[in-house]
Amino acid sequence: MIHMRKFTSVEESRLKVLTKKGISYTLVHITATGFQKSILDATEPMREYFLENNIHDYERQKQGTSSKVQIKTKILTDKEEIHTATSFYRPETKKGDPRLWVCDVKKYCSPNDILAFTFFDDFLYVLNITKLDIIANYDSIYANPIKDLICEIEKKSTSVADELLSKFKVFADEWIRIDVEADTGIGRTIERLLGIPMNSAKEPDYKGIELKSARTKTTRTTLFSKTPDWTISACKSTQDILNKCGYLTADGRLSYRNTLVCNMPNSQGLFLHMNEIDSYLEIRQKQSLINCDIAVWQLKTLHETLRKKHAETFWIATNTRKNHEYTEFKISKITHSRKPIITQFDYMLEQRLISVDLLLGRGKHGDTYAFKLKKGGVPLLFPDSRVYSISH
Repeated sequence: MIHMRKFTSVEESRLKVLTKKGISYTLVHITATGFQKSILDATEPMREYFLENNIHDYERQKQGTSSKVQIKTKILTDKEEIHTATSFYRPETKKGDPRLWVCDVKKYCSPNDILAFTFFDDFLYVLNITKLDIIANYDSIYANPIKDLICEIEKKSTSVADELLSKFKVFADEWIRIDVEADTGIGRTIERLLGIPMNSAKEPDYKGIELKSARTKTTRTTLFSKTPDWTISACKSTQDILNKCGYLTADGRLSYRNTLVCNMPNSQGLFLHMNEIDSYLEIRQKQSLINCDIAVWQLKTLHETLRKKHAETFWIATNTRKNHEYTEFKISKITHSRKPIITQFDYMLEQRLISVDLLLGRGKHGDTYAFKLKKGGVPLLFPDSRVYSISH
C-alpha cells in the first residue's frame, strides 16, 4: 500500500477551503512511478468516494481491458477547464488491484503532486492542490474555472436547505397539534405540514435532506434502523432471537424490548461487542464466548446506511405541552448537519454514545433494530453542524 505524503501547510490551507465550502473530495498522490507508467492506485478512501457518489464500483468490475470503464472528466486550471476522461480498470495481473488514470493529466501535474477529485453534475473534476492557488482563485474578483465550480457546488448545496428552512418559518412560533398521539406523532405532523408523503423508508425525506424530530427532553434520537445480517448471525431471524431471549408480555405475546450498549449487559444479559478482527458489531449474551451467539451487523453496512441516511439532516428540537385531550408542539431550534464522520461512528458505539434499541415481537408495529444517538452527540458525529433559528 502506498501512503500519501504529508501535506504542506499551503496544501492543507487549500484543502480547508474546499472542506469549508462543503465540497467533498478524494485525494491521490502522484508518485514518480505512477507518473511514468500512467497508473494510479485506487486506494480504499478513493474507492469509497467513487462508490458513495455512484461513480464506480470496483468490486463489481471484472479484470482486463475489456471491462475498463470511462467517465467524463474536467481538469481545472486557473484559466481553463480541459475536457477529458478518467479510466477505471483492474488489470489481469497483480490480483486485479484497482487502478485509474486521468487522460492528459500529465500536462498539468508533476511527480509528488497531490490531486483532488470531486464529482459534480455528472463530471469528475480534477484540481491540482499542489500547483493551483485555490484561495486566490476563489477570492478573485474575476471569474475563473475554480471559483465557478466552488460557487456552483456551494449554491446547489445550500439552495435546498434554504428552501426547506423557509417552509419551517411559515409556522415558526406556533403551537401545533400533533396528528397522532404516538412516538412518531411530531415527525408525521411535520411531514404533513411540509407536504411530504409519509416516509417508511431508507431514503431521506425532503430532496435529499433527512428530517429528525425530537422533544427537547428526549435523551436519544434515532439515527436509523437496520436488521442484522442473518447470513452471518447465529440466530437466523428475529423469531430465533425471540425464542432464545424473549419473554411473555401481559397479553401473552413473546417480546423483547430493551436497549443494548457496548460491553455492558442489560437486564436480560444482552450487550453489543465490537469485533475489530472481522469488522462486525455483534449482539452477545455471554462475555465468555469467543464467537457471537446472537446476531451480527457488518460495520461497512452500518457505515453505508449512516452515510446514505444522513448525508444531510435537519435535527428538529421541539417543546411540547398538553392542551386538554391532545398534545401540541413548537419548534425550538433546528440543527443542520452534513456528511457524518464515519470513523466516529465506531468510537461512539464503544463510548456508549450510540446504542441500539431492540423492539421485537410488536405485531403490526413491526420489529425494530434502532440505532440511537445520545443527546448532544450530533457535533461529534457530524462536522460543521449549524444551528438555525426560525423565529420571526
